[in-house]
Amino acid sequence: MTELTWFKSSHSGDYSAACVEIAWRKSTYSGNEGGECVEVAEASAAVLVRDSKDKAGPHLTFSPAAWQAFVDLARTL
Repeated sequence: MTELTWFKSSHSGDYSAACVEIAWRKSTYSGNEGGECVEVAEASAAVLVRDSKDKAGPHLTFSPAAWQAFVDLARTL
């Protein structure tokens, strides 16, 4: 089972009612030796991808359909 890492959105403010959280999961192909690693967070309207070694850095955003097309293509390689 992949461990999920939750974080609170920086746009939530201090009000618990406005809180948004995202769960990141590390790619199962990343290994445990500190190699090239990506993490993915899925929501209903977007899929986010980031470098697991730079969690505060930028991330890429894809539509669920575009992400699924990428995953399908990657599986054929």
